[in-house]
Amino acid sequence: MNVKKEIARRRTFGIISHPDAGKTTLTEKLLLFGGAIQEAGAVKSNKIKKGATSDFMEIERQRGISVATSVLAFEYNGTKINILDTPGHKDFAEDTFRTLTAVDSVIVVIDVAKGVEEQTEKLVQVCRMRKIPMIVFVNKLDREGKDAFELLDEIEQKLSLTVTPLSFPIGMGYDFKGIYNIWEKNINLFSGDSRKNIEETIKIQDIQSADLYKLIGEKPAETLREELELVDGVYPSFDQEAYLAAEQQPVFFGSALNNFGVRELLDCFITIAPTPRPKQSEERIVHPDEKEFTGFVFKIHANMDPKHRDRLAFIKIVSGVFERNTPYLHVRNGKKLKFSSPNAFFAEKKEIVDISYPGDIVGLHDTGNFKIGDTLTEGEEIHYKGIPAFSPEHFRYINNADPMKSKQLEKGIDQLMDEGVAQLFTLELNGRKVIGTVGALQYEVIQYRLEHEYGAKCTYEPLSVHKACWVEPKDSKSEEFKEFIRVKQRFMAKDKRGHLVFLADSPFTLQMTQQKYPNVKLHFVSEYK
Repeated sequence: MNVKKEIARRRTFGIISHPDAGKTTLTEKLLLFGGAIQEAGAVKSNKIKKGATSDFMEIERQRGISVATSVLAFEYNGTKINILDTPGHKDFAEDTFRTLTAVDSVIVVIDVAKGVEEQTEKLVQVCRMRKIPMIVFVNKLDREGKDAFELLDEIEQKLSLTVTPLSFPIGMGYDFKGIYNIWEKNINLFSGDSRKNIEETIKIQDIQSADLYKLIGEKPAETLREELELVDGVYPSFDQEAYLAAEQQPVFFGSALNNFGVRELLDCFITIAPTPRPKQSEERIVHPDEKEFTGFVFKIHANMDPKHRDRLAFIKIVSGVFERNTPYLHVRNGKKLKFSSPNAFFAEKKEIVDISYPGDIVGLHDTGNFKIGDTLTEGEEIHYKGIPAFSPEHFRYINNADPMKSKQLEKGIDQLMDEGVAQLFTLELNGRKVIGTVGALQYEVIQYRLEHEYGAKCTYEPLSVHKACWVEPKDSKSEEFKEFIRVKQRFMAKDKRGHLVFLADSPFTLQMTQQKYPNVKLHFVSEYK
């Protein structure tokens, strides 16, 4: 068992995008190349439909299944690839933020017609904060869209990225002829037949060669030469070290639906993308090739089916080897646990695995032992850096609708918040509980799950809050901080971990507070330390 060899052949990455940019389609085509699925259409769509409450909950149950298979593993050219499929819908953005703590790199999918959208901006900001290497894939080139240079400018400006195109489109929409692959120096001609697994690729060593006219016609050939000259003059040449340091982002163009440009992306990805990376813990940096096993929980999902109360904790293996039926230390609880049926995910199937290596994602059956951010080790007390909580966008008071079921409600809220469904704030003034979510859809999910999984009923009351800000005073004993607490008393709350939070009721209040109390820092992300 050569652990170093196993680490070197692993690539664990996430695919992120705004909804409908083509993330699911790209995931599907990558699996197709890996032979993990036999035909396109085998991966279920994760799109959330808005309908009647009963329809929505039916879809949530389906999502329960799709979440359990959101780790898709396959082999391609001797490389073991782990894709972490993230929900595109903004109401489930917290899920995506947590998933990004478990990836070593990211592919950002952008729709050629719509360009950079709001959700993409938020997700890329998280990747930049964490210095995650990114490759950009501009999708839907077979449709009319923005000019390639205009789009590259937009990506640079809106996402604050330093891009370098590694492929370039020849025409677009109706005039789309194919792609010139700068990375491999070849031309990929577009036939528009999505059933073809791999399009025709023609080697072109010299872009000035007369062969180019024969392939794509005189006018497109001239345009391509001019554009490539411009690319050469404007954008930096690819530098793998800069890419790995998250200082440069390669860009590929293609059409995932037509399976076009996907092979180029995948071939380049397995060559340049990082192998499992070291991870910072509170105590030290942990390297993947260390002998002792360590891993952390980045996601928990409880089955929506009340007959099966099994929860799955998703563990990212950081170092060493994880073996079935071996006792490991649950650091927060100080207990040794062993797992008889750890799951790995191969396309849409779950399989029990005996051994897993750094970079792999393992699903562990959980009876309630785990919280997001928990660490498992062979004995060393390591705490991996917390998973960030972002300021929610919706706030409501939660009330107990059945006084006989207070304990069930408390337990349900406690467990759902551990799972990361939403965030809980307790007001300092009167102890009232406030639930903050990224999307309004989450309130229905909480209500449904409390009733069907815990037998508790709740109601909500609107609450006018603009932002939840985590409070970090320069000096907690200063007069300025004491005045801040006294004046803002009715807006102060504690989060689930006991951190102080200021619930600002408007952008104006927030601005005035920041001006009046300059030594009290207000953060929109809980992991500010």
